[in-house]
Amino acid sequence: MKIAAIATAQVPSQTANSIQVMKVCHALSRLGHEVRLYLPGEGEVEREELAELYGIAMSFEIEKLPASPRLKRNDFAWRAVRLARSRKTDLVYTWAIQAGVFALAAGMKALFEAHDLPAGRLGPWWLRAFLRLPGKKRLVMIARALQAALERRFGRLLPPEDQAIAPNGLDLERYIGLPSPPKARRWLGLAEGLTVGCTGHLYAGRGGDLFLGLARRFPGLQFLWVGGRLEDVETYRKLAAGMENVTFTGFIPNARLPLYQAAADILLMPYGRSIAGSSGGNSAEICSPMKLFDYLGAGRAILTSDLPVIREVLDEEHALFAPPEDLPGWVSALERLASDEALRARLAAEARRLAERYTWLERERRCLEGL
Repeated sequence: MKIAAIATAQVPSQTANSIQVMKVCHALSRLGHEVRLYLPGEGEVEREELAELYGIAMSFEIEKLPASPRLKRNDFAWRAVRLARSRKTDLVYTWAIQAGVFALAAGMKALFEAHDLPAGRLGPWWLRAFLRLPGKKRLVMIARALQAALERRFGRLLPPEDQAIAPNGLDLERYIGLPSPPKARRWLGLAEGLTVGCTGHLYAGRGGDLFLGLARRFPGLQFLWVGGRLEDVETYRKLAAGMENVTFTGFIPNARLPLYQAAADILLMPYGRSIAGSSGGNSAEICSPMKLFDYLGAGRAILTSDLPVIREVLDEEHALFAPPEDLPGWVSALERLASDEALRARLAAEARRLAERYTWLERERRCLEGL
């Protein structure tokens, strides 16, 4: 198919939504589709820079179009749909609900991928329009919890065949042949010793304080946090002053992330009961963390906060759970993992097997099935 992907994410950037958009477009193109990604902004993109930043092959086109903040980027969505229609595009695949509505109004097939409840004064109106307009369409949601939340607010959504639950995924081939944790640490120049790792941003609710609390309780273990905005990393480096077993690397391009994840013996997801994103908010009930799937691919023991949405993917066969924001509970769980090599090996093996069900390629096949 010829697919127009329409997103309002800022590219290039370090935000999770921009990474997710680029991973999806990469997977769609790898499935043999002709993909053109429309983004707001101006100027050319540096394809080599994007390949390194997002850990992908740039096998699709990117086109930037004008967008007015005053018009809530509705003008951008309209321009993108008009261009896609003029180019005889088969499907509009969008994260911007306005573009989905404009596509259906123009008689085009549309897929809207929802990551949150509609926001703002007009957000609910746009979603209702998408649900009510005739035409071939699909609503993709990243978690069953999000589907349930939408149904509570909007009632019946679409017929079952026009809906899909699609958690995020991973590029499994990037996790084949990773070195052992000691070898990965040597390659990266990291301190030797049993290592507890975490990757991702340091926004509120991501567990940075709990991470430092664990590091204080386990001075004999190494603690490695990979990622984060410069200002957040500097804040946590100051909080960790004098703790010789703690390393904050700062931002690492996605292409290099698997090696850092391989350097850990235990990978953490210390989410709180409220999880902020790059623009604030709270996604704890409906999130689909991309690092969860990367962790599966890395084949390491996972210790995670016990949140219902995480249990949509993981259970006790694949991870150890601890109560969110409960340092004593996390200390107990980490002590168990750190002292039991056989348990770590079993969880790691089960996680790696589960990873094969959550590749970006399989995700996009499911999203497009029947379209």
